[in-house]
Order: sequence, then structure tokens, then C-alpha cells
Amino acid sequence: MQFFGSKRKKLILAGDQRVASYPHSLQFYLQPPSENISLIEFETLAIDRLKLLKIVENLGVSYVKGSEQYQSKLEIEIRRLKFSYRESSDDEFEARRRDHISHFILRLAYCQSEDLRRWLIQQEMDLFRFRFSILPPDTVQGFLKDSHLQFETISKEEKALHSQDILDSSMPLGGNKYELEAVYKVPFADALDLFRGRKVYLERGFAFVPHQDIVSIILNDFRAKLSKALALTARSLPSVQSDERLQPLLNHLSHSYVGQDYNTQGNMGKISLDQLDSLAMKSFPLCMRQLHKALREHHHLRHGGRMQYGLFLKGIGLTLEQALQFWKLEFIKGKVDTDKFDKGYAYNIRHSYGKEGKRTDYTPFSCMKIILTNPPSQGDYHGCPFRHSDPELLKQRLQSSKVSQTGINQILDYVKGTHYQLACQKFFDLTHNIEDGMFSLNHPNQYFLESQKLLSGGREVRKEPSQPEVPQAKQSVQKTSNSTSSPPASLDSTLEMDMEGLEGYFSE
Repeated sequence: MQFFGSKRKKLILAGDQRVASYPHSLQFYLQPPSENISLIEFETLAIDRLKLLKIVENLGVSYVKGSEQYQSKLEIEIRRLKFSYRESSDDEFEARRRDHISHFILRLAYCQSEDLRRWLIQQEMDLFRFRFSILPPDTVQGFLKDSHLQFETISKEEKALHSQDILDSSMPLGGNKYELEAVYKVPFADALDLFRGRKVYLERGFAFVPHQDIVSIILNDFRAKLSKALALTARSLPSVQSDERLQPLLNHLSHSYVGQDYNTQGNMGKISLDQLDSLAMKSFPLCMRQLHKALREHHHLRHGGRMQYGLFLKGIGLTLEQALQFWKLEFIKGKVDTDKFDKGYAYNIRHSYGKEGKRTDYTPFSCMKIILTNPPSQGDYHGCPFRHSDPELLKQRLQSSKVSQTGINQILDYVKGTHYQLACQKFFDLTHNIEDGMFSLNHPNQYFLESQKLLSGGREVRKEPSQPEVPQAKQSVQKTSNSTSSPPASLDSTLEMDMEGLEGYFSE
């Protein structure tokens, strides 16, 4: 990884060269980019791709993949974010360039854990499947060749000879559609998934795969290549992280989110301590109900719980004075005397409000931060119940919140699919008796505010655009009381990144 000052290698290509660089609207990402980009563009491209992949995830849960609604909504979002999607567009060079570079940036950010790798692979596969589904039939062979996939189409004579066998073995395929579709002759070992599902005709070690089913084989190859590439990138990651300007960007890409920080609220001081028990039952998300209940029962929380719950309370309007009073009254009911609280715990509370140390004004944790960082251990009560709780324990907590058995099953289905925020949103819908999809939940304090709007008879819950939980530049550093309007050092526009220097991190 190299950085430069004023010199920057511009990638200026003639028309034919531009087409040759990205001949198709989709690719296997076999070669990493080799041009220079600024750190600002580096982060912008990564954020835009994260937005796209989060949208891909949400649409995949809300609609049947491949359905007309799914296809049309995803195409709209891809166009809005200016990524490539159509093969026949007049000039898609810039969109395809953005797609290429942003994919490799996310490899760096999302190779750091098994959960992150699994999430990235699934969303990239769904995006690839969509793009392949709208690829014109006359360009498929060219794409396969450019991707080093040797799947030959059978001749018209051979197709006619095996027509009945192929029609009987494949998914429902009308005679007219069969006449128009290409049929590929694929080695048996490459079609194992279709074979297991009894969806393919086999003869002499080859599978005869109609065009509608070839995507299954191509996706398996795409998954295998991306999985291996992420493993190789993970091995090289320490070298990338040694650069102090790049390492914070990569960490925030996978752990931060864009949206309201819920730090400075207009209702600061309007919530009394006497209201907390009632609010916890009606308007707290399950993670905060869990922390509030544990604090009331045990009169103590470990550091992770105090940080998560304390910043949440700060976000809903508790002043510093109220916070000190609340925690002190609770802790002295346990094993902490007044002197110990004043000398230790009180300092930490003032610190979280930006009154001690570096005067950092800490913001409440987002859903993504709670899910992905600092998992709870034995004796802890922080974290996300949908992510970190045993299924049986989660079921008991849902029952105690008076969620119906049907609702519990719906929530547990989301949890099994690792859609933890959607599980929490379903919990909101069920406990507030509202329709699905009234807003897109990304933050515990957002949960509280939307609940209060409903319960207080205020304006209807506004329908927010499905903005994904992804990082933004201003979240790269915590705000301090003496901060200025100048950008953080990691986003200095005079710095340039040599993408060519990244090549070694994506291959052996």
C-alpha cells in the first residue's frame, strides 16, 4: 500500500480500451484494480457499495428473489447508486469501474471475520445472480469465455435428439422456450447441486443444462473463487492494517453506520427517572429491556453493559446529572458504597458525556456496532438478544413480552437467517400492532423514538427510505468538544492511494 502527495496516475482510455477494460456489466473480479484513487473516493465507493449490498439483503428478505417486484426495485437502486446493471447501455465504463474498485475495497474490509465474509459472499452472489438474469442471451458465451468458464453449447441436432430427456429432467420448461434457449454440456462434477435436486439430465459423465439453470453452476464457481480470495486477503491483512491511515477506514466500513447519531436530542432533560421502568416496558428495544431488567435485579452491570445502556439513556434524553443519580442509586443497592462509586464509576459516566479525559462526546451504539463488536460473555447482559442469545432463552424473553407463538416463529426464522435487525423490527411491529415495513430499523434509539411517536398519538411513523447501515466519513472519528470543521487526516484529499499496490493482497 502506497500513498502519494500531489502526483496521481490518471486512467485515461480511448473508446475501444474502455470497452476492453470492462466488456460486461458483471464480472468474476479476477483482476484487482491498478489505478490511483484518493482516499475520499476510496471511502465513497465503499460506502455506496455497502448501501447497494444492504439493499440487496433487504429486498431478498422482503420479496421472492427473481420476482418481478424484486427485479424492478433492485434495478432502480442500482441505477440510483450509479453501478453497472445493463449490458446494452451506451457508456457504462464509469459505472463498471466503480463496481470493480468498490468490490475489492470491501474485500479488504469484510475479510476480517467469518461472519463478515459469509455476509459479503451471500450479497455479492445475489447481486451477481440479478445481473446474470438480465444478461442478453447473445452475450452469455462471451461472458463465460472472458470469465474462463468453458461451458460449450450443444448443437441443434444434439438438442433435438435429447429434447425429451432434458425437458423431463429440468425445471418446468415449455417446448417453445426450450427451442429458444441454449443448452450447455457441463462436466458432471460441476453440476452436483442440480444432480442432488434431480433437476438435470446426465449422459456419459456430462450434464445437459438449460440456460435457465446454468446460473446455479456459475454461482457455485463465483462463490468458490470469492471465498478463496477472501481467505487470501485475510492472510495479507496485517500488512494493510500497518498503515495507520487505512486501518481506521477498513474497521469503520464493517462496524459503523450512516444515519442520525442520537447524541444531541431536543428532549434532553424531558425524561424523568421515575418514567424509566414504564418506558422500558413500552418503548425500549429488547436489548435495552434486557439491560434495564438486569440492572434492576442485580444492581450492577459490567463495563460493556454500562456503556451500551448508558449511552442509550443519554440518547433518549437523560442529562448527566440524572445519569449520575440513576446509576448511583442503583449501584449502592448492591455491593458498591458511595465512596467507591464517586471515585470510579462516576468518572466513567462523566467521561461518556464528554466531561472528562479527551472530552470526547460519545454517541449511542448502533445496531450494527452492537451486533458485530464486543460479544457478551458469561455474566454479561449487553449485546443483541437476537444475535447473542440462545434460541430457547430468546423464545422465553419474547413470550414474556407477550409476543404470540406465530410472531415468535417469524422472529426465530429471521434469526436463523442471520437477519437480526429484521428480527428486531418484527418485534417492534408485533408489540406495537402495526403493519410490516413502516420504517427501516438501524438503531436502538430510533426504535425508542418511533415507539414514542406511536404511543403518544403524534404524527404517523414516517416511511423512511431503506438506507442501509453503512459507515460515513463523519463517523470515522468521535466528535470532540473542541473539534473543528476540517476533515480527518484519513480523508485528506491530497493523499492518493496506489491501487496497483493492493494487488499483492488479493492473490497468493
